[in-house]
Amino acid sequence: MASFDLIVVGAGIVGLAHALAAARRGLSVAVVERDTRATSASVRNFGFVTVSGQAEGDTRRRALRSRAVWLEVADAASIEVLQRGALVAARRAEALAVLEEFAAGSMGEGCEMLGARDAAMRVPGLRGDCAGALASPHELRVEARDALPRIARWLEERHGVRFTWGSAALGIEGTTLVHAHGRLEGGAIVIAPGTGFAAFAPDLARTVHLRECNLQMLRIAGAGVRLLSVLMSDLSLARYEGFAAQPAAARLVARLERECAAQLAHGIHLIVAQSADGTLVVGDSHHYGDISTVASAEVETLILAELRGLLDVREITVVERWVGHYPVADVRPLLSAQLAPSVHAVTVTSGTGMSTAFAIGEETIAQLFG
Repeated sequence: MASFDLIVVGAGIVGLAHALAAARRGLSVAVVERDTRATSASVRNFGFVTVSGQAEGDTRRRALRSRAVWLEVADAASIEVLQRGALVAARRAEALAVLEEFAAGSMGEGCEMLGARDAAMRVPGLRGDCAGALASPHELRVEARDALPRIARWLEERHGVRFTWGSAALGIEGTTLVHAHGRLEGGAIVIAPGTGFAAFAPDLARTVHLRECNLQMLRIAGAGVRLLSVLMSDLSLARYEGFAAQPAAARLVARLERECAAQLAHGIHLIVAQSADGTLVVGDSHHYGDISTVASAEVETLILAELRGLLDVREITVVERWVGHYPVADVRPLLSAQLAPSVHAVTVTSGTGMSTAFAIGEETIAQLFG
């Protein structure tokens, strides 16, 4: 039976982050993944590493550290950083007030407030009712469906991490992992199961009310715009905790409740990211409960209406639609539990895995190995 310093269950971004943190310490690492490739939350997202707007404290700190690791990994693993920075455009005076308060505080370090004219110069096609914008330099955007396989391949080739694909974890006996194709002995085991956390810790999952958040996204062609940064707008300020914590946010939310009740009911906020082929990845919505694989025409219409309200886009052609999901719980932003001596289970419960996982991996490995 093969033996490793660390066994990681799950090859999503959280699992890969733990594998990287251990490999960088010179530890031997094996990763076991039930699917033949990453197919879940880690590749059904924007690939958006977000810093500005994250909750003050641990989440923002982790996002800043993870951003630094992303830059190192992207360079080493030949992952293209498609966009840098974010521009949050304010369509309402109340939204502009939130952005001004954020920019003036400690979390606004490095950010720049733009007037309407300068914002339009940064984003050709931005509609004329934009009152101004916050330009953040911190964000990165990769194509997640391409980046995850590249990270796994780089970990295997550069760091000697052993991957076993298409093999579900069946059980843990001490520090031995039993999986569909055999057994592995580990000095420690990290389980990074994403939405499958309840399979490994059912009692804890019930205690913290672990459930699914479903989100709807789409890719469009024919928009005729060029985005150097990821684009966000007013509804995002009500969802991102760093923005929502500003005193002016209460007035914005009150106005949004009057004008955007349907969008708020579906948890919609607008993020627009551009891929190398010029298509735009647009979303998203948030529904809590059981996993859904069905995309709603009503939700899509609302998302596209938000897009058209922000950008003067050409005729839109939807070329892809998908439903993503991630775990949420009463414990946020991270659910981390020691299931047995040297066996930890880790899942991100706030939808911030792409933004914070590399830092979380470093923290867990430091806890396990000192």
